[in-house]
Amino acid sequence: MENSFSLAGKVIVVTGGTGILGDAFVNAIVEAGGAVGILGRKKDVAEERANIINKNGGKAIALVADALNEEELIAAKNKIVDAFGKVDGLVNGAGGNMPEGVLAPEDDIFKMNIAGMKRVMDLNTWGTIIPTQIFGEAIAKTSGKGSIVNISSMNSKRAITKVLGYNIGKAAVDCYNQWFAVELANRYGDNIRMNALAPGFFLTEQNRNLLTKPEGGYTQRGELVIKQTPFKRFGHADELKGALVWLLSDASAFVTGSMICVDGGFSIFGGV
Repeated sequence: MENSFSLAGKVIVVTGGTGILGDAFVNAIVEAGGAVGILGRKKDVAEERANIINKNGGKAIALVADALNEEELIAAKNKIVDAFGKVDGLVNGAGGNMPEGVLAPEDDIFKMNIAGMKRVMDLNTWGTIIPTQIFGEAIAKTSGKGSIVNISSMNSKRAITKVLGYNIGKAAVDCYNQWFAVELANRYGDNIRMNALAPGFFLTEQNRNLLTKPEGGYTQRGELVIKQTPFKRFGHADELKGALVWLLSDASAFVTGSMICVDGGFSIFGGV
């Protein structure tokens, strides 16, 4: 019996592949039988992760590039096509927040760091669109059939305080996710699909200090998140694997333009 959830024979690129969630994405693809391109700015991390996968019998290649740099992305595309002959999928995992994109409660709301907000917006919005332009074209030309998964956020649909740039950037990703899914369908039918995965609150390098205390326990913000999450805990990176593999695999062949929330109930809870 054919396993429609298998990624065997598929070649998939993960941007942001050197991060915490990116590591889970990469491992999910390998565990499902796929070959993976680990794309990120941290060369040593990408190479270390690729080496471990290859030594354990999987297939991986390190791709060093900035998600906003077209020349670097084109070089990465050429490298993975040379290595595996094609690209079947893309996970737009690059994104996140920066200190200059945070508006603290004590800050003057009319004197926010506009340049910092723009940098965060660019990273999340154009850091999704630009890689799709390059690797999406590779899917069309080398495979003709594939799946693109964007990474959305709880911030895209609700007002999450402090992180305006991130809120706007992820809201733009959601708009793009739906718009581009339709445009892909108009041109490629059901051959190239686009969907989004929306994680709830997971501890990463970027938000750990906002949500937890160095000595242990939650910050005030962390406690508010837990209170709003029916499961009353943060997510574990491995808990994103199932939804990701489903979206990348043929098991979701009739799914496009969707956003799948993996959030412990955060997005549906009214707080009462």
